Amino acid sequence: MSNYPEYMVAPMREELVQAGFRQLLTPAQVDEALQQPGTTLLLVNSVCGCAAAGARPGVTEALRAQGLRFDHLVTVFAGMEKEATAQAREYFEGAMPTSPQAAIFKDGQLVHLMQRQDFLGHEPGDIAASLVAAYRRTVAAS
Repeated sequence: MSNYPEYMVAPMREELVQAGFRQLLTPAQVDEALQQPGTTLLLVNSVCGCAAAGARPGVTEALRAQGLRFDHLVTVFAGMEKEATAQAREYFEGAMPTSPQAAIFKDGQLVHLMQRQDFLGHEPGDIAASLVAAYRRTVAAS
């Protein structure tokens, strides 16, 4: 059972789908997506204000305006698909669960994780720059 009515979260889902993200709704979909070869960006979406004001616009700016390229863009929605979200967080190597979160994977291995504090109070442009820097440091450099 979800915490929020679907009509409330539908626009938040659509914002990421329009940016090219595929929604992961089950633990099996999470496992399949995060074990793929190549680079994967996973965004743990949320209804919280820092997801709306920072995470979603910052991540989409990194992809659109700054030309960040991943092989796979995937998302889970905290408070909605609880089992899928819990499974995604199993890949975060013991990090505290926060909402939102953005994780970069390379060939199924976590190489960078942004937590709630990385989004809270930060402008989308700063979040985009941070994501681009992490990508260059962890993915493009190898």
